[in-house]
Amino acid sequence: MPKQSNTIFICQSCAYESRKWLGKCPECGEWNSLVEERVVTTKKGRSGNGFRLREAKAVAYVEIESQDDTRIASGVTEFDRVLGGGIVPGTLVLLGGDPGIGKSTLLLQGADKLSASGATVLYISGEESERQIKLRGERLRIAAPNLLLLPETNLENILREVERTTPAAIIVDSIQTTFSTEIESAPGSVSQIREVAAQFLLLAKNRGVPIFLIGHVTKEGSIAGPRALEHIVDTVLYFEGERHHNHRIVRATKNRFGAANEVGVFEMTNAGLMPVANPSQMFLAERPADAAGSVVTACMEGTRPMLVEIQELVSSSKYGTGRRMTQGVDQNRVALMIAMLEKRAGMQLLGDDVFVNIAGGLDVDEPAVDLGLVTAIASSFRNQPIDAHTAVFGEVGLTGEVRGATQAPVRAREAQALGFKKIVMPASNTSGLEKLLGLRVLGVRSVDEALSELF
Repeated sequence: MPKQSNTIFICQSCAYESRKWLGKCPECGEWNSLVEERVVTTKKGRSGNGFRLREAKAVAYVEIESQDDTRIASGVTEFDRVLGGGIVPGTLVLLGGDPGIGKSTLLLQGADKLSASGATVLYISGEESERQIKLRGERLRIAAPNLLLLPETNLENILREVERTTPAAIIVDSIQTTFSTEIESAPGSVSQIREVAAQFLLLAKNRGVPIFLIGHVTKEGSIAGPRALEHIVDTVLYFEGERHHNHRIVRATKNRFGAANEVGVFEMTNAGLMPVANPSQMFLAERPADAAGSVVTACMEGTRPMLVEIQELVSSSKYGTGRRMTQGVDQNRVALMIAMLEKRAGMQLLGDDVFVNIAGGLDVDEPAVDLGLVTAIASSFRNQPIDAHTAVFGEVGLTGEVRGATQAPVRAREAQALGFKKIVMPASNTSGLEKLLGLRVLGVRSVDEALSELF
């Protein structure tokens, strides 16, 4: 049967298809995102180089054995934490991040640990030659006795090499450079990414082999390609961090085998990425003593408690309306807290500039840091420092009430472990925490109570 080809325009953001070019995608609203692609259809179907699922048969739920104890330790403790306790056989993991942030370094270190345990790891590189990978490995002092390097971008050649080598784990760097000859479109297009990701998913499920995909990110910070790519994979990890800080954070935004929003903290050194066992101590290492506008708050990142320093500066402005600048926290949330302080606490902040910073470059987006924001603003406004051995947390409502926060005992024990003497928290969370040795637990119901106790 002769092939019939036609040309369509596909949105590179949401995979919307159109017969004609459009300046703005009607599905996702992106401008100039429709790219012309040639679609080839045959009535015979695919030629059969790819993997296909085995014949499906219904199985009773009670007859299925639990496989949670079959997780494989990667050898990198923080990476195992993000994955939910280790690598699940047959999982498909997508790792995204800015260029040069350390994605390839992290997976190369993980491949070294896995290969040292006797497992064969296949590292597929579409952006570097084997000599370049070897050079980076020597810089990281990697031995990797069972690591195989494959500089290839053709999917069919990759699948044949997988058949020959039968690796225990596969790393693809990156999925945007991998293409299939079955699809007549450029590498990195929507059609190619969907096809390649689907083939790697079938490979992972059929063979029980964990596969790690490195993905490029757009200038907005999201993973390049169609949104369907994140739906196909089992786990989506984002590499976060600023080039001016040594620490890097790997955050799980989706995980079918563990807690979502879990984080792993690493420190970038000359020897590669080193896991940080105590992130709270690292973030508070250079905290100034007796400084107005500085307060420590307890936040949760996944299942891990972290103590971070909130720094705020309130200064008079020459203009009628003050500026609001934030780093590491939502600016709109800070504006709400300022409006609440003006109405409920009588602080005239309308004409003052308010600058907020989370020390260390960490991004915090949970409501339990509201009480830390409020107390830091009040401290800088009154020019009165808060006791350095005091930590606070709690959600603040617009009427000035302090609401309960999740996992309060875990936050309080983290403050106790780091030597804090007092913790100010919602009164609804204090039950059962009075017996913490060396830590005075103070429950408050309103912002006025918290400010009266702290000042």
